[in-house]
Amino acid sequence: MDDRPPDIRLSSARGRWVVLTTVLGSAMAMVDSTVVNVALPRIGADLDADLAALQWTVNAYMLTLAGLILLGGALGDRFGRRKVFVTGVVWFAVASLLCGLAPNAGILIAARALQGIGGALLTPGSLAIIQATFHPDDRARAVGLWSGLGGVGAAVGPFLGGWLVDGPGWRWVFLLNVPLAALCVPVALRHVPESRDPQAHGRFDVLGAGLAALALGLVTYALIAAPDQGASVVVVGSLVVGTALGALFLYVEKRRPDPMMPLTLFASRQFTAINAVTLCVYAAFSGFFFLTALQLQVVVGYSALQAGTALLPTTVLMLFLSSKSGELAQHIGPRLPLTVGPLLCAVGTLLMLRVGEGSSYAADVLPAMLVMGAGMVTLVAPLTATVLASVPTGRAGLASGINNAAARAAGLIAVAALPLLAGMGPEAYRSAAEFGETFRRAMPMCAGALVLGAAIAWATVRTPGPEGGAPECKVHCGVTSPPLEGAAGEG
Repeated sequence: MDDRPPDIRLSSARGRWVVLTTVLGSAMAMVDSTVVNVALPRIGADLDADLAALQWTVNAYMLTLAGLILLGGALGDRFGRRKVFVTGVVWFAVASLLCGLAPNAGILIAARALQGIGGALLTPGSLAIIQATFHPDDRARAVGLWSGLGGVGAAVGPFLGGWLVDGPGWRWVFLLNVPLAALCVPVALRHVPESRDPQAHGRFDVLGAGLAALALGLVTYALIAAPDQGASVVVVGSLVVGTALGALFLYVEKRRPDPMMPLTLFASRQFTAINAVTLCVYAAFSGFFFLTALQLQVVVGYSALQAGTALLPTTVLMLFLSSKSGELAQHIGPRLPLTVGPLLCAVGTLLMLRVGEGSSYAADVLPAMLVMGAGMVTLVAPLTATVLASVPTGRAGLASGINNAAARAAGLIAVAALPLLAGMGPEAYRSAAEFGETFRRAMPMCAGALVLGAAIAWATVRTPGPEGGAPECKVHCGVTSPPLEGAAGEG
């Protein structure tokens, strides 16, 4: 419940402005999480950065975003969704400016961490504003429009990123966010009504958010530093302390009266199972797209634009077929799609083993992208719907947020661990021969995680009861996390 009844109609000028500003805000964060991958080789060459610095360029953003996204949603409910959303957009734009001006890898990584904080504020707020603002008769269509336009932005993100990297330069991947924010903020302040949840009370779980971020950060540091430092005291100590803080985080969440991640949700066997599937498949997705963007440029010899274009088939398939997949899963249940989808993705991952020096796009790269896209189409919408249906309706939004954060955390660990497990040295991405060899060792690991996710789904996932809800965000093209959803049944 909000301060005022939602009464804005989608057909009104104000309604269209609300959709525009929320799409712009969410697209900034969604596109930024995908376009950076294609810019990594150029960033490394320009800033003389090793592979660890490139991993941190990706992971610093995911670390703060994963650790704080649940807290960001709670802040919006308490202090005002528009206020927190606008704060997030401004924060994200300032951090993007710092990224674009960064003189060295250290400052770029720090600015990326700041970007993640801004993303944690604006990402949950964009959908919450839509749900709190529009008349109930228009809410589903408004969410669908927001989702579809955001999907278009995510789909063209790698292509746009490649064009920017090859044209004005990689810094414009970040600087482009500044004019977008300059358009988004005044529109939000003028046209978006403020809303909050008067039932939101209690203290914010700042301790839980801090422990989660520290635990993830220390474990990530250990995994990224290990190839260069080996089993040093610092590496082993970071791993041990990070693991201990993770256990402490679970203890705190169990004891707090108002935790950001209520462990009681995991009393649902279905909710626990679907999050286990999420950890497996999104770890594989993040590792796959991180390494593939490098493989296409370092080994195959593509430009950034060619590499971004090569990734388009996957997101285009998701853009056009996600809603159909969700409808199919409603008819046949989630178990089969959540089993077949990861297996298809595993096949697509293994097809990338054919991609190397002198590879043909049509014969080698395109089949892998199409099969990977077909698998993602098959599983993402049913996964989200099953998360929502596995908990009481009033907790669906929280359950979706936890699932989204779990996917980002899995991607964070995968990007840190895969180069270590595959034996990539700090300078591997500068050598086509070395990177190609280690890439061929990493892809079966991604495939193994996907097969494990399929096995968990087949063994544990069942058709949810009628009390659950279907996802409202039927178009989703993000490859780093499932879509955030509001409470099922609100629209």
